Amino acid sequence: MKITADAHVNTHHCDVLVIGSGAGGFSAAITARKLGLDVLMTEKEAWFGGTTALSGGWLWIPCNPLAQKAGIIDSLDKAREYLLGEMGESQSTPNAKERIDAFLAAGPRMVDFFQRETEVRFLLGADYPDYHPQRSGALAGGRAICAEPFEGLQLGKHLSKLRPPVREMTLFGIKVGSGPDFRHFCNATRSLRSALYVAGRVLRHLFDVALHGRDLMMMSGNALVARLAKTAFDLGIPIWLDAPAVELINEDGRVVGARIKQKGQMVNVVARLGVVLAAGGFPHDLERRKKLYAHAPTPSEHYSLASPGNNGDGISMAESVGGYIAPGYSNAASWMPVSRVTHRDGSSGIYPHSFERGKPGVIAVNSAGTRFTNESDSYHDVVRAMIDAKASRTKDSGDQPVAAFLVCDTRFIRLYGLGIAKPFPMPLSYWLRSGYLLSGDSIEILASKMDVDAVALHDTITAFNSGAAIGNDPLYRRGENAYNRYLGDKDYTPNPCLAPITQAPFYAVKILPGDLGTFMGLATDRDARVLDLQGAPIDGLYAVGTDMASIFGGSYPGPGANLGPAMTFGFLCAEHIARKHNEK
Repeated sequence: MKITADAHVNTHHCDVLVIGSGAGGFSAAITARKLGLDVLMTEKEAWFGGTTALSGGWLWIPCNPLAQKAGIIDSLDKAREYLLGEMGESQSTPNAKERIDAFLAAGPRMVDFFQRETEVRFLLGADYPDYHPQRSGALAGGRAICAEPFEGLQLGKHLSKLRPPVREMTLFGIKVGSGPDFRHFCNATRSLRSALYVAGRVLRHLFDVALHGRDLMMMSGNALVARLAKTAFDLGIPIWLDAPAVELINEDGRVVGARIKQKGQMVNVVARLGVVLAAGGFPHDLERRKKLYAHAPTPSEHYSLASPGNNGDGISMAESVGGYIAPGYSNAASWMPVSRVTHRDGSSGIYPHSFERGKPGVIAVNSAGTRFTNESDSYHDVVRAMIDAKASRTKDSGDQPVAAFLVCDTRFIRLYGLGIAKPFPMPLSYWLRSGYLLSGDSIEILASKMDVDAVALHDTITAFNSGAAIGNDPLYRRGENAYNRYLGDKDYTPNPCLAPITQAPFYAVKILPGDLGTFMGLATDRDARVLDLQGAPIDGLYAVGTDMASIFGGSYPGPGANLGPAMTFGFLCAEHIARKHNEK
C-alpha cells in the first residue's frame, strides 16, 4: 500500500522500524541507534522478548572474542569447512556461501560491539561442542556463548513486560540457567556444594516472588533479552507492545514503513531508511506448516516451543511486496522432541527433551518397540530420526503420527528425572496419575501400557543392556563423540552415556516432534536485504532472525545456531542502513 492522507490515521516518523523484539530485532535496533539513527521497535504481543526469552540463550559464533581470550584454537576457514559439510546440497540455496562468509566475518565483531557498547555480557561455553564433532572442521568447545545472569530489578518498570520463561522448564518457577547453574541443579542430591547452591537459589526465588511477584535472577534467554532491553531503554528506543504490524507501506517499489495497530488505532509508521522484519518466522502458521512439514499435516502431530505470536506475519508482509521463501532446505525448522504436559491446575504445556536423553540408562524406541537412533545426539537429529524411522515403516505404522518413547528404570528416573518428572526427592505420583509417566514392574507390563510389542521391547532392552554393561553401543555408537559425552554424566564410567536398564519399576514417556523455530524463511543477501524472485534486493526491506531463511540451509551445526546468526545479521543490516544513509 501507499501512504494516503487520512484524518483518522495517525503518522509516526522514524529512521528505522524494527518489527519484532527477539534477539535479532534488538540487535538491529540497538546497533542502528548506536550509529545515530532514530529507531522504533514494535511487538505484537503483550511482552517483549519473543522466542529468545523462552530459549536457552546460546549463540553459535566461531572465533568469538571470549574463545580467543581463552586460548581456544579456531579459524574462520575451519568453521567454514565445518558448515559447508553440514549444509551438503543446501549450499545451493540463495546466496548460501556469501551469507556464510558474512556471518563468519561479522560474528566476532558483533560480540565485541555488544560487550563493549551495551549491557550485554557473555559467558563462554568452553566445553560445549559442535553438534557433529566428528565432522571435519568441528570444534569440541568454544564456539557457543550465552548471556551472563542478570538482575531483573535493573529493568525497573519494564520488568513486568519481559516475557517469562517456559513454565515447563522451571523448578518451582525458577529458571535453571545454562552451564554451571544447570550442573548444580543436576548434582544437588550428590554434592553438598551443589545442594547448598540450589538451596540458595530456591530461597532467593521465594524472596523475589514474595516481594516482586517473579524470579529476579534472569538466566539463559531471559537474561539475554533483559540485557538487550536494558540497553534499548537506556538509549531511548521506544518499544510499542500489543502493536501488530498489519502491512508494509510500499511507494514506487521501495518499502518506506508499515501500518501498525497500536492501542486499537491504526498508525502509519514512516521509516525513512528501512524496515527490519524480525517477527519470528512461521512456527504457528498452520497452513504453511501443513505444506512444509511433511510429518505434520494437522496441528495434533507437532508442537512448537516458539513464541505463540510467531505465525508468519513478517513473511506474509514481505511476500506482498515481492519477497519469497527460499527453497531447497533439508529441514523446514529446528526440531526438538517434546512431550505434552497437563498441570495440576488443568493447564497444558510442552516439555522439551533437551538433556536427559543423553544420560546413562535411557533409550528411545519407536512404535515397534525398537531403537531408531543415538539418543545422545542433538535434539534436532533425534526428531529427524523419528521422522525418518516412521517414513521407513509406513506400511507397518499406517497413518499413525510420528511418535516415540523414552524408556528408563528406577535408578535413572531418581537420578536424572524423565521429562517434566523431576529426580529424587521430587515425587512422581502426580505424573503417574495423570498418565504423563507410564510405569510397569516388568518390561512386559510397561510395553502393554505403551501399546508396543512386548517381545520386541524386551529384546531391544536386553540387547542394549549387554553392550551398556561394558560401555559399548554397537548399534549407534552412543557416547563415542564429544557432544554425546557432553550430554552424558561425566561421573559415570566406562561410558558417560550408557548404563543398563535393569531396576524395576520401569518408566516411559511419549515424545512427539516439536520445534524451536523455523529454518525456512525469506531469501536475503549478505546484508539481510530481502530479495525478490529475480534476486534483486527490495529497497528498504530487511529480514533477520527466523523471518530470514537460515544461513545453514536446514542443518543445525551447534548450540545457538538460531540466535548467533540472528544477532549477527541484525548487526549487519543496521550497519548497512547507516552506511547507505551516510552515502547520501
